[in-house]
Order: sequence, then C-alpha cells, then structure tokens
Amino acid sequence: MRNIPLIFKSLIFLIFIFGCSKEYSPKPRAYFRIDLPQKKYRIIDSIFPYSFEIPAYATIEKDTEKTSEAFWTNIHFNTLNAKIHISYKSIQRNPEGYTEDSHILAYKHSIKADAIDEKFFENKEKKTYGILYEIKGNAASSVQFFLTDSTKHFIRGSLYFFTHPNKDSLAPVVEFLKKDIIHLIETLKWK
Repeated sequence: MRNIPLIFKSLIFLIFIFGCSKEYSPKPRAYFRIDLPQKKYRIIDSIFPYSFEIPAYATIEKDTEKTSEAFWTNIHFNTLNAKIHISYKSIQRNPEGYTEDSHILAYKHSIKADAIDEKFFENKEKKTYGILYEIKGNAASSVQFFLTDSTKHFIRGSLYFFTHPNKDSLAPVVEFLKKDIIHLIETLKWK
C-alpha cells in the first residue's frame, strides 16, 4: 500500500515531463465566419428619375443628410454592416465636371489604397456609360462608381462599411457586394 503514493507521484512526474516537452505556439488570429445571403434581386422603380435592381437582403431609404439633394438615396445591407450612398444630378451644362469630380473623389482614397482599378461600362442600348472604381487596401470606401447618359442624368455610388477598414477581413464581403453593384449598374435604366 505504501507504493501507491510513490507510483502516483512517479506517474504525475512523467506526465509533467512528457506533457511539457512540446513547444507551444499560439494560434493565429482568425476572423468570424460570415454567412452571405443568397443572391436574389428586386427592382426599385419609384419617383426617382432612374430605376435599378437591388438585392432582396438590402433596404433603400432617402438620404436625410443636410447636404443631400433630391433623388439621393442609401442602400443598406444591415446584415453585412454596409451601405451604398447613391447621389444623383441632373445634367444642366457640363457632364465632364461630374465625371471629373467622381474621379477625384475615388482617388482621394489613394492615400490608404494599395491600388485602384477602373472598369469601364458601356450599354448603348440603355444609353448608360460609366466607370467602376475598385479601391484595394484599407481605404474607407472599397468600391465606387458613376453612370451617365451624357445628356440629362448622372448618378454616383460609393460603398462604405460601418467598421474600421481591414482589407483581409472585409475581402469576402467586398467581393460579394461588388457583384451586387455590378448588377445594379447593368440593370440601371433612365426615365
């Protein structure tokens, strides 16, 4: 009976020696899993001088900021913590001024951006022309675009997240929403 404590002590000592011999390395940081909704679209056709399709998981509301103008709106993605600001201008004289302003606003993010890719859009049938700016890196807005018919209408959009920009953690959501923005661009119709 006296040997039981000695055997027990020896067993604990061996577990301690062999259990601590492995080198410890911390687990790498990980991000939460993001469940992306299924793609499904609905048309937004109201008092606006334009119509387009937005995802079914998004809501749309009038922009209520002090500086907002008529026909400005926001598309909210509540489950993804994101918003697309849509601004509209009726072209009076110089459409090049609006396109240049959009270019300047997109390239203001070059301070934090790793790169800015431009994708041109042209739909002669719908008389829609524009550029999609994909801003890569830790910029505040990762996707911006503008569309115009060059004579009467001009629309600009920019995607923002309600979180600190981190390109690694936001990359899947940015790619997901970029497809929705491209769908919006391709379905836009002027009235």
